[in-house]
Amino acid sequence: MEFPKILLNKISHYLIDRNEKISIAETVTSGFVQLAFSQMPDAQQFFCGGITAFTNDEKIRHFGLDAEEAQSVNCVSEEITEKMALNVAQKFGTEWSVATTGYSVPVAESDYEIFAYYSIAYRGEVIFSDKIELHPLTKALDAQNYFAECILSSLRCEVKKNLLQLSV
Repeated sequence: MEFPKILLNKISHYLIDRNEKISIAETVTSGFVQLAFSQMPDAQQFFCGGITAFTNDEKIRHFGLDAEEAQSVNCVSEEITEKMALNVAQKFGTEWSVATTGYSVPVAESDYEIFAYYSIAYRGEVIFSDKIELHPLTKALDAQNYFAECILSSLRCEVKKNLLQLSV
């Protein structure tokens, strides 16, 4: 598996240059975002780690989710990813965080759709959330890879936008 090197280099550069750290909370991407970060130059300078959880019980426990709310949406919603992003940043003590949740295979709980929600947080505030939808015949591995690349692309934009705002 190979991620776009230019994208990874830019994220690395921005975070290292600003001496900021990032953490990741994953479900649907199965560790792909963490894998991408481990491929970045000098990752140990800015990537603190992450958590990948699959069962609702583990998501609730590790990501600090309200059990009733989480179970009512099978731990898949924009609100859930936002809470995951904020909680993983707090857990790891990082300025930046990313969270993902969704479905990489069509199942009854997803109305047989393939999609992912993701959120990006900075300094205790969610700054971007979105939903990625794919064709229901997309293979799981392809879906997870696509989700991870989209998330990394959005992260690069948010980090760059934040950098530009700070320099004004």
